[in-house]
Amino acid sequence: MFTFSIDDYKYNHIHFIGIGGVSMSGLAEILVAQGYKVSGSDMNNSQLVDRLKSLGIDIYIGHSKDNIKDADLVVYTDAISMDNEELLEAINRNITTIDRATFLGALMKNYKNSIAVSGTHGKTTTTSMIATILNHSDEEPTILLGGQLDEIGGNVKLGSRDILITEACEYKGNILKFFPNIAIILNMEEEHLDYYKNIDHIVDTFIRYSNNVMANGHLIINVDDKNAKRVIENTNAQVITFGINNKADYSAENISFDAKGYPAFMVNKRCESLFPVKLNVMGVHNIYNALASIAAADLLGIPLETIVNSLETFKGTHRRLEFKGYINGIRIIDDYAHHPTEIRASLTALRNTTENKIWCIFQPHTYTRTKMMLNEFANSFSDADKVIIPDIYAAREKDNGLVHSRDLVKALVDKGVDAKYISSFENIEDFILNNAQKGDVVVTMGAGNVYRIGEKLLNSDKKEAI
Repeated sequence: MFTFSIDDYKYNHIHFIGIGGVSMSGLAEILVAQGYKVSGSDMNNSQLVDRLKSLGIDIYIGHSKDNIKDADLVVYTDAISMDNEELLEAINRNITTIDRATFLGALMKNYKNSIAVSGTHGKTTTTSMIATILNHSDEEPTILLGGQLDEIGGNVKLGSRDILITEACEYKGNILKFFPNIAIILNMEEEHLDYYKNIDHIVDTFIRYSNNVMANGHLIINVDDKNAKRVIENTNAQVITFGINNKADYSAENISFDAKGYPAFMVNKRCESLFPVKLNVMGVHNIYNALASIAAADLLGIPLETIVNSLETFKGTHRRLEFKGYINGIRIIDDYAHHPTEIRASLTALRNTTENKIWCIFQPHTYTRTKMMLNEFANSFSDADKVIIPDIYAAREKDNGLVHSRDLVKALVDKGVDAKYISSFENIEDFILNNAQKGDVVVTMGAGNVYRIGEKLLNSDKKEAI
């Protein structure tokens, strides 16, 4: 098993293949702050790459075997192929090579408390909520996020070795490589079906992950999830539950929503009322995220007053129902939702904020997900008045010709949804400008580059003065 002690400098020079990824860049930043020589490569420049360059990290744009140089350890992202020439060069030179998740799992063991947030949805938001709470406390956490949080000025914050908080993604079973002493499971649904066989395979993986929790560690789990019982019955960790509809250690009652769709509720701990909470993020799903965060913070001994005050200052991360601005009186929102449950939750949250039309521009993410979950997608847009579907964002896949955005449009129309296929972003922008009305909401939705439509709309020369 690969081990990594941050203090022994056995691997003095660490090279990252795909260093521009949000998790990889965070790991690189931690290591350079600890005095390691760090280098890396990526296919494109980005804000994250520029940040790493400013820290003195040698960055190569494009992959070449010459980039490896004198590296002692090579860490690679899941996004690269096994025939990547840098990876092959490292193997040929007998340099230790390790994937990102395995490296992060080994790094966790260097911290007194490591918190890993997992689940099909809500990882970034929940990790960011906990990060915000800890950031307002007397603790000095080390934070690794899968998104950008203004509270910490980006996706990473360097702190002490007392607490590490990070997301734990289940893709390709990567959660099995993590060894936290506080593991959080937000939900378990069908996802990443290019790897998992079915929901049973997914739940079995989460069970195995729960048993990676270090001795005397805790599992914090959403008891309202229909698969939670299987995990609870098969884990060796000490279990803490949260939920709304079922008896839980941490629960919410007296839930209400204001005109902006922000929830307020009373937090109960083992049936005893603790305190009221008012969130500044939309939706029921964020009540669950908040409950998980409260349970983790309480376990760490954070004062209740700090927890409440911190949650009320939390305004979300970028690309999670993020308000971008107005054009011609039309509100522009951007959201990362790319799974049917996430889409439904985000649109329901938006529906609570307006009586006008909701225009959803949804960019499907990967051919595999679109093909295998077509019916689930078709049932997720009932709270949208108008749905526009551009071409599928391929991400890591190649177009096999088995599914097209037109197939999703047909499935939506068959369900009575007013849906339309428009291939190009430019044509979508024109369509919105010509048809959306003052007071409407336009949400760009997906894990790809669909957010660019909102940005172009807000910078359009066709924009009228409000």
